[in-house]
Amino acid sequence: MAEPLMMKIAMIGVLGVTAQWVAWRTGRPAIVFLLAAGIIVGPIVGILDPQVDFGELRDPIIKLAVAVILFEGGLQLNLRDLREAGNSVRRLILLGVPIGWMACSAAVHFGAGLSWEISMLFGGILVVTGPTVIGPMLRAINVPRRVGDTLKWEAIINDPIGALLAIVIFAEMTFGSGEEGHGSLLSVAIASLGAGALGFALGWLLTWAFPRGYVPEYLKAPVLLVTVIAGFVVADFVQHESGLVTVTVMGMVMGNRQTFATNTLRRFKEDLAVLLIAGVFIILSAQLTWENLTLLPVRSLLFLVLLMFVARPLTVLVSLMWSDMPWKERLFIAWIAPRGIVAVAITGLFALRLTERGVPGAELLVPLAFITAIATITAHGFTAKWWARYLGIDRGQGNGLMLIGINDWSVALAEAMQKAGVPVAVADSSKFKLRAARKKELDAHMGDMLDDNFRHHFDWGSFSKVAALSDSDAYNALVCSELGPELGFDKVLQVAPDQRGGMTTPRAGMMFKEPLTIYDLQTRIAEGWYLSRTKITDQFTFDQFKSQLEEGAMPVAVVRPDGNYTFFSSINTPSVGDGDTIVGFYPPETAEDHKAKREAKTQNANGPQPSSA
Repeated sequence: MAEPLMMKIAMIGVLGVTAQWVAWRTGRPAIVFLLAAGIIVGPIVGILDPQVDFGELRDPIIKLAVAVILFEGGLQLNLRDLREAGNSVRRLILLGVPIGWMACSAAVHFGAGLSWEISMLFGGILVVTGPTVIGPMLRAINVPRRVGDTLKWEAIINDPIGALLAIVIFAEMTFGSGEEGHGSLLSVAIASLGAGALGFALGWLLTWAFPRGYVPEYLKAPVLLVTVIAGFVVADFVQHESGLVTVTVMGMVMGNRQTFATNTLRRFKEDLAVLLIAGVFIILSAQLTWENLTLLPVRSLLFLVLLMFVARPLTVLVSLMWSDMPWKERLFIAWIAPRGIVAVAITGLFALRLTERGVPGAELLVPLAFITAIATITAHGFTAKWWARYLGIDRGQGNGLMLIGINDWSVALAEAMQKAGVPVAVADSSKFKLRAARKKELDAHMGDMLDDNFRHHFDWGSFSKVAALSDSDAYNALVCSELGPELGFDKVLQVAPDQRGGMTTPRAGMMFKEPLTIYDLQTRIAEGWYLSRTKITDQFTFDQFKSQLEEGAMPVAVVRPDGNYTFFSSINTPSVGDGDTIVGFYPPETAEDHKAKREAKTQNANGPQPSSA
């Protein structure tokens, strides 16, 4: 039995990573492919049956995975984001949660035909919008930061709130009404406050201990993971599902306090969350059977219509009424509300307990949760980009260029790329160096790119390339090491490090095919080298361009007619076609070169001269 189970676990990992890779290549939500993979290996082919394969371990595995995923989401909730979207987030939580609860409950009752008690329980769960879906969806489109931050904060904060609403209704259903019911409600509130306090204490303790060296570097990630799991289990032991509050609060505390290892820990948690999301979604969708789906009445389609086209728009538009958010952004948020892993997992846990107690209609909760997840993820995931374009808030694929470090070379490159139609921004920590950039009317920013606060001001979705061009090789390497994992090392470049300075290992791809240091580039600029643009056409091909290059001259970048561009670098040789523009770096012209060009222009203007007899 062990070997087949090992093969199934390996299959889940391969399918999960493959599904997310396909999603990255196609620009579609990963959850769609994960659900499809689970349904194929589960009810369709019958290879995976989580209830039989994992037995009693299935529910603990799912709950612990959800805890780690929510903690990772809490790490991303930086209070700096709240400044941009704070008013909208507060409205969607304080007003949107009760409005959404009532609206979703009504959709369940009138659409699916369930009792008010079960409808209120499921409606509380439906307040949740999946952060595991929102994140990949936002990476695939380029909407204003306020919109993205609002959706992200709403999704992560509402996860534990939706679970607590379900706990309250479950307590009322199982413990009765009257004074006993109010007592259960009070116990839920006390347990939730205690869970939040536990999360805050654990987060504060780790952020106090890590910078002071009480935990060695190689143990920080394991200690963090074990603390998350232990905190979740302790809180969940006191009150079911209150552990979600603990891990969310703990993540928010650690995401907003300095540990000097926050980025490393966040990347570890992101990698772990990717694997857990893949595994849990495949396991959950694999346990969906045809028998469960046949239990659903046809009127369940009415429930989906009411949920997506009435409950969500009503919740958002009423909550954001008289806010400063533009109407187009409100309408976009009003449509986007995919339900994901937390909604399905929590529904499954409550459905099991209610079914054991013989509550009528409880057997419909799991299939309802699945069709809700499938319908909302598919509908919102595949229409988000179109809806943003229709509303005019999709800013398209970011093709800007960020140059870090201002000097004669970077200013010359910025001018040339800007004239070729590429949006360029430059940044430097010296206000004196900024003067040269601003004289050229460049978009210049003063600050240190290694500073989290300064880096946070930029909308990195607007940039397709970042180049570290400062006078310090060490600074360039640090910038690439910092931005590479966040943006992707394929988007980060640096000038070649000077081997004479002791630094021989670059931290990203190097500009140019040959290793040119910033000293080489600055020296050539001082000697009169210049950057110029050349249009490639049918009459003047790229091969002709290369054949006419002067000694030492080299292409720097190719700019496409649509504004996209690629640098010639140590890791990339872009193809060049008709209509493309080459930005090249050329040596200064001698007096003889200038005279020859002038004579050629004069001869072309006068036409061929008659020969002498």
